[in-house]
Amino acid sequence: MRIAIPHNTDKSIARRKIDARLHELLGTYGGYLSEVDHRWEGDRLVLSGKAKGMKASGTVDITDTEVIIDGKVPLIAKPLEPRIKSTIEREAAALFEA
Repeated sequence: MRIAIPHNTDKSIARRKIDARLHELLGTYGGYLSEVDHRWEGDRLVLSGKAKGMKASGTVDITDTEVIIDGKVPLIAKPLEPRIKSTIEREAAALFEA
């Protein structure tokens, strides 16, 4: 699953927005997750974790003009992928509204 959203700002502001939202989400939903790992490797955020025994992983890349979210959902969650993608697109667009 790959999603590209324009960020309409510079990389450092985009990164701060992503960090703030990630910490909000982990504060809200962290109790439902296990084996959570997130780290920045340059302009790439690498994420992984488990929910209800299902592993998921992905990356968030910040370019000069957009944020590219690339994730892998477990096979059992594939039927939910369109809904997951739609939710991520909506959240990311709201985060980077001009």
